[in-house]
Amino acid sequence: MQIVTVIFCSARERRKSKMSIEKVKAFFAGYDIEDRIMEMDQSSATVELAAQAVGCEPSHIAKTMSFLQGEKAVLIVAAGDAKIDNKKYKAQFHTKAKMIPFNEVEQWIGHAPGGVCPFAVKEGVEVYLDDSLKRFEIVYPAAGSGNSAIGLNLEELEKYSGSLAWIDVCKY
Repeated sequence: MQIVTVIFCSARERRKSKMSIEKVKAFFAGYDIEDRIMEMDQSSATVELAAQAVGCEPSHIAKTMSFLQGEKAVLIVAAGDAKIDNKKYKAQFHTKAKMIPFNEVEQWIGHAPGGVCPFAVKEGVEVYLDDSLKRFEIVYPAAGSGNSAIGLNLEELEKYSGSLAWIDVCKY
């Protein structure tokens, strides 16, 4: 019985991931670039795995981190080698950095952990781009699933993410 539950959960997670990437594909279809989404056979759910799957340095992965600020969800897209600097975060947002708990990410953002990206997110989610990304011409954010990515230049990332601003809240 326990094995069936694990298999069921795994299949359910695959369906949810498939629905999420389909939302991102539909979003990018509006810009006629959905064919640029890469779906890999292997996982890209972490920075290291994504870099291996895409064939780039981990720093070029545009990881999307999800935070709660009261009752508001905030996404910060940063370079793969960057970490939140708590002092900078507090100076920027006037609150402590509080990541969304793993099991709540999808309900707040619209994408499950491993596939969180700044595209086709739930209404009201604020997106910010961290200055750590400005070192690169092309970066690779996820595209809604734990085995997807899309290569974008910074201008495209800014446009398609609907970011509110470039900010400096990371160290690397």
